[in-house]
Amino acid sequence: MFFTYTAQIRLTSGLLAAVLATGCAIGGKTAATSTPLLPNSNTSQVLLLGEVHDNAQGHKLRYELLRQRVEAGWQPAIVMEQFDRENQDVLDKAQKKCLDAQCVIQVAGGARWDWQLYYPVIQLALTHNLPLIAGNLSRADASRVVRDGVKSSFDAKSVQDYKLDQPLPAAIRSAQQQEIVTGHCNMLPEMMVGGMVDAQVARDIWMAKLIREQRPRDVVLIAGNGHVRKDIGVGYWLNQVAPALTVYSVGFIEGSDNGGRYDSIQTLAAQQRDDPCKQVKK
Repeated sequence: MFFTYTAQIRLTSGLLAAVLATGCAIGGKTAATSTPLLPNSNTSQVLLLGEVHDNAQGHKLRYELLRQRVEAGWQPAIVMEQFDRENQDVLDKAQKKCLDAQCVIQVAGGARWDWQLYYPVIQLALTHNLPLIAGNLSRADASRVVRDGVKSSFDAKSVQDYKLDQPLPAAIRSAQQQEIVTGHCNMLPEMMVGGMVDAQVARDIWMAKLIREQRPRDVVLIAGNGHVRKDIGVGYWLNQVAPALTVYSVGFIEGSDNGGRYDSIQTLAAQQRDDPCKQVKK
């Protein structure tokens, strides 16, 4: 490896902070044309709605899709990656006491997200009395998983249900590893990759587990595109446990390559941003 030891440690620390914060890769491509998001006849029990975290257009389009379905009578629970699961009690109290989304954000939101992009979804939940479910790992959870493996953040029954006492399927680990390495500018020290894959997989399984716990109520997941993938993300883990659920995944992407990752995609104009690899290269 061409890094000096000191440079490697500095890079490792910065990248580890990033993955513990969000677990999501850096990315962005040139936009293509839009595709239909949901068939008119869609009645899936679980709707997985992705995002490029900083793409404002994607947030607006996703909100409109959700608003139209809710105002037509749909009453799902809303699982959000943006809230850490350990703060569910705080989030519950905020939903009961707050009159608007800004209050919920101040009480239960953390410092890692651009909350104004999520304001409309949170306000929609308040207006229509839809439960908000905290879906993400905390930094402490993620650190433990990086150190001790995927099963370290789950109880014995979940370990059994999701077969976490066995090695991850090779296809899942390989695909997640490729996404993580590419998403971190191909500059990730090899010693970090395995732990970061474990943290990403643990997030996906937790979201799948929390979605299942809302049943028989329908559920929508608000999360990054990597999480809503049906081949390696939450969509995969949802149906590793019986009974099978009907799941529909929508990717909101800066690009046009679906490649079996989602049931449909909404392509977006690329958000203007600094080179996401600049900080890593430093």
